[in-house]
Amino acid sequence: MSEQLKAQIDAEIAANTILVYGKGTKAMPRCGFTLETIEFFNYFGYPFEVIDVLENMEKREVLAEMTNWPTLPKVFINGKFYGDTDILGPMAQNGELQTVLKEAFGYEPQQKTTINLH
Repeated sequence: MSEQLKAQIDAEIAANTILVYGKGTKAMPRCGFTLETIEFFNYFGYPFEVIDVLENMEKREVLAEMTNWPTLPKVFINGKFYGDTDILGPMAQNGELQTVLKEAFGYEPQQKTTINLH
């Protein structure tokens, strides 16, 4: 594992309360799963960042090694790896994710009334 890339990833995770590593950007997702994750977090109203790793195979490999999770997107909240919406969706449905987010940010934003997972 590239120590330089690992240090860069650690810094990115530390700089963002919610960080999504995906295919594409927030403005231009290049995969349906990344789009779903962006829409998912848009619902909650907290700020989040998306980092495109589609073109950087070495970074994708380091992320896979760090998380033991082979697919994208990869979601980190407050420095902790959570997987993707397959994990986060059920957490949102039972209220656990809302608690995690409120604790991570220290406030609760205005929310919409429904979650729309495709």
